[in-house]
Amino acid sequence: MPLDRRDFLKVGAAGALAAWTGCSAEPPPESPARPNILLIMADDMGFSDIGCYGGEISTPNLDALAAGGLRFRQFYNAARCCPTRASLLTGLYQHQAGVGHMVNDLGRPGYQGYLNDRCATIAEVLGPAGYVTMISGKWHVGEKPPHWPNKRGFQRSFGLISGGSNYFKLDSARQMALDGVPWTPPDDGSFYMTDAFADHAVEFLGDSVPDDKPFFLYLPFTAPHWPLHAREEDIEPYKGKYSMGWDALRQQRFERMREMGLIDADWPLSPRDEESRPWEEVEDKALEQRRMEVYAAMITAMDRAIGRVLDQVRKMGREQDTLVLFLADNGGCHETADIPQGTPRNTWGDPNAAPGPADSFDAYGLPWANVSNAPFRRFKSWVHEGGVSSPLIAHWPNGLRRPAGSLTNEVGHIIDLLPTCADLGGAAHPAGKLPPEGLSLRPIFETGAREGHAALFWEHQGNRAVRSGDWKLVSRHDGGAGKPGEWELYDLRQDRSELNNLAEAMPEKRDELAALYQAWAERAGVVPWDELRG
Repeated sequence: MPLDRRDFLKVGAAGALAAWTGCSAEPPPESPARPNILLIMADDMGFSDIGCYGGEISTPNLDALAAGGLRFRQFYNAARCCPTRASLLTGLYQHQAGVGHMVNDLGRPGYQGYLNDRCATIAEVLGPAGYVTMISGKWHVGEKPPHWPNKRGFQRSFGLISGGSNYFKLDSARQMALDGVPWTPPDDGSFYMTDAFADHAVEFLGDSVPDDKPFFLYLPFTAPHWPLHAREEDIEPYKGKYSMGWDALRQQRFERMREMGLIDADWPLSPRDEESRPWEEVEDKALEQRRMEVYAAMITAMDRAIGRVLDQVRKMGREQDTLVLFLADNGGCHETADIPQGTPRNTWGDPNAAPGPADSFDAYGLPWANVSNAPFRRFKSWVHEGGVSSPLIAHWPNGLRRPAGSLTNEVGHIIDLLPTCADLGGAAHPAGKLPPEGLSLRPIFETGAREGHAALFWEHQGNRAVRSGDWKLVSRHDGGAGKPGEWELYDLRQDRSELNNLAEAMPEKRDELAALYQAWAERAGVVPWDELRG
């Protein structure tokens, strides 16, 4: 059963964790030198969706990991699927790795659409150090076979090479592969993408990991990325659960997050997004509820799949010495599932069908994404807090020095994951490759604090940001006037919801951060978005 959200941090929560680890909540006397590493990522999931981050969605396995581990209040991604994956895998900003936008080649070195030869992946770092390196899930950083995971250090690989896809069958415009060989799902009705990723992860762990070697398993799900596809038995428990609508649900999550200590008590809930309607004005409430019901079911199915992989780790006797990390690739997705007239549908499905089954094609839309990102503003692709804030759960029975169920206010970023894995795995960075920009999270695991980044940076489709200390400078691209939007300045210690713009009141601070951003953009190979679009 999922943990009661209000009682999440109480001592009794440790009991739920024991179902997987069988260990006490007390930290062990010494850390293992080389842990196994299980890196799990959700796709298009917001900051407040899972139970241990204030959501009402049932995620008992993730809740248990959090109850026995550490949750980050301030962890960041790169705002969208391809950039985040490129940065996560390489420890670099995405432009440095060649994936400054998506998988299309925009004719510039930082925008070639696949991982370049200047970077090294986590697998290419850990493999030579004796790790068994595996991936089961969504790749999306190189569409052609020379750029697939089996060519980037993964000894075992399975999954979706491309972006989002039908969950019950493989779309004609998408590719899947097993160990570098094209793979097609069975057409007998048994296939469900989320379960297939878990199936192969379990198989790899059971068949490919010798007793004397540590493993690195990267498990990037497509859930809950559109299309909204879930089995009816997973949707059933959520029927009627969202009848209160998105306004009331945002408020409920906001209050739980405050009670759990995930957000400061004096941070306000950002207003309903300007493109969202009040719930009482919605005409087809049944359709909107169904969308959120299916979205929630997809997250619950992902949590169950994670539980199966954790069970395999336990069966191998590796749970005590395994670092589990869970995060999301970007904030909740505002995108609609509208298909422009005349666009080939392939096997995407009918956008007019009720969401859930294989023949449907729908997304949950901006108003529900506004709930997913509570209490923050904006969405996937933007670099305001709603677009780049991610949950991060760290669980490691023999390694974490923090009390079970702890929260940390230390700031982290996906560029930190490769340095963390290399640090814990005793692995050297390959000669001739760009050194990572990130910093190891190990000090946070062991002492609760570290000397963090002097500054962190974001850019995607002309959306720009820099964070230095508690100050954040951010700009939303204006989308057509041929120039970036105006800079906004926020003090995140007082105003992480980004509601009080201080750019005009503090021009010196604004200009100081703008200069930092410009210097980074030039160093990282960022090209102005309007110039790229020609």
